[in-house]
Amino acid sequence: MASYDLREELPQRNALLVELIGFSAIIGLWTLITEMEWIPVGILPSPLKVGRAIIEMNSQDALIANAVQSLKVNVLGLLEAVILGLPLGLAIGLNKYLRALCKRFIVVIRFLPLTILIGLFIAWFKLGDFMKIQFLATSIFLYLLPAVLQRVREVEDVYVQTVTTLGATKWQSVWYVFLPAVVSRSFDDIINLGAISWTYIVAAEMSDMYGGGLGALSYLAARQSRVDKLFGLVIIIILIGFLLDKVQLYLDKTLFAYKYANKEHGR
Repeated sequence: MASYDLREELPQRNALLVELIGFSAIIGLWTLITEMEWIPVGILPSPLKVGRAIIEMNSQDALIANAVQSLKVNVLGLLEAVILGLPLGLAIGLNKYLRALCKRFIVVIRFLPLTILIGLFIAWFKLGDFMKIQFLATSIFLYLLPAVLQRVREVEDVYVQTVTTLGATKWQSVWYVFLPAVVSRSFDDIINLGAISWTYIVAAEMSDMYGGGLGALSYLAARQSRVDKLFGLVIIIILIGFLLDKVQLYLDKTLFAYKYANKEHGR
């Protein structure tokens, strides 16, 4: 009986072909629905109308400048969260007193609806990009911190015992075992949080509708009942997120190539 792997990946060429077929099917179905008017145009505009709306926003609403502004907020907020979250998560994860002190707080804070804090951030930092960056950094940090703690717990004891047997001190165990293992695994969490971060960017920018950014453009489009512009902005955000994801995956493969060694060997 032939063996099989339910998690087997398609060859890259076949996967690309399937993706193109799927994308074409979605556009085709979208076009059919709008042409047949199965859904009112005020709810679902046609792909052609959405494309024209994107061109209009580029010429009249400084689409590229606003996209760059949102991208800047995304990158700076993510970097700030990582700079704070990684070392603090390591410190808490490797110190039993800090774990006991912070454990309940970290568990409870995960249930906080972060968008409700936008008003507080406006009061603290006033409107502007700095407020948006701090709100985004805080939102990502509150998810990244427990993820780093989990990554600390996932480090296999065999590696710690091995370096201890070789005479390593506690600090050497941290530097040569925990730090590389936790950082490499946490990079997967950072990539996922980078995608989720657009929710918080848009929410923060919508609170400052004249402050620029894709979120501000979406708020103004909604006030104008321009559903075609809203769909266009969704597509732009997806494209930017997709490109950022590719950049982050490239960095992951470059910095932590050993994570992909087994996958490449198995192909």
